[in-house]
Amino acid sequence: MAIRRATATVLSLIRIFNGALGLVAPEKMAKQLGSAMEDDKTFVYPARMFGIRTLVLGFDLLLVRGGPRRAALLKQAVLIHGVDTLAAFYAGQRGEISPTAAKLTTTISAVNTALAITSYVVEPKEK
Repeated sequence: MAIRRATATVLSLIRIFNGALGLVAPEKMAKQLGSAMEDDKTFVYPARMFGIRTLVLGFDLLLVRGGPRRAALLKQAVLIHGVDTLAAFYAGQRGEISPTAAKLTTTISAVNTALAITSYVVEPKEK
């Protein structure tokens, strides 16, 4: 189905882009989120750690085209991005990240969640 393939591919590409950015350019990512990297380098390690996770997840979803593993990846994507959305929103509400960063990360995660849900719902189920 074209919708399933399109939403899963877009989600894969977003994951690959964000993962690569976190892995190889965490300072640039932090700057886009409004963090003062010149004063605080604590963002670098978690950005790289989640960068590799996100990169691997993106390639998995892009390369696995069918079967039970594909269904499991899509189900996992709903959970991962749903929790990411809630975590970004919660961090913004608690003042743990700037309002701008909270809006950006919550929006990106919510879009990823919507793509994951759409891909999972329209994925043909194994009989």
